[in-house]
Amino acid sequence: MSRSKGEEMFSAQLTEHGFPDWEEEHMFLPGRRFRFDFAWPSVSIAVEIEGGTWVGGRHSTGTGFENDCRKYNLAASDGWKVYRFTTGMVTSGDGIKFLASVWPVRLLGGVVAH
Repeated sequence: MSRSKGEEMFSAQLTEHGFPDWEEEHMFLPGRRFRFDFAWPSVSIAVEIEGGTWVGGRHSTGTGFENDCRKYNLAASDGWKVYRFTTGMVTSGDGIKFLASVWPVRLLGGVVAH
């Protein structure tokens, strides 16, 4: 599966900010095809990059939105925290700043501090 421009940019930002290793396209629920764009299973944190929000992409159609609601509700019921960022939020840096502010371990100078 190819990554979107927003996903590629966010991956670079994660590296730049010193986030611990993550999984991409993580299947979090056996028996379902749902995947997270970025996931840290050990801390049950996931990030979804919502592309096409201004051009009628999949996430903003009725069916796409409904499927996303199912996915996020199932994730929450399984103990996951899912943070959602638009491509614009990634481009502006707001997404990575927010994730760093809620991360369970402080990130100092690109190094994870325990």
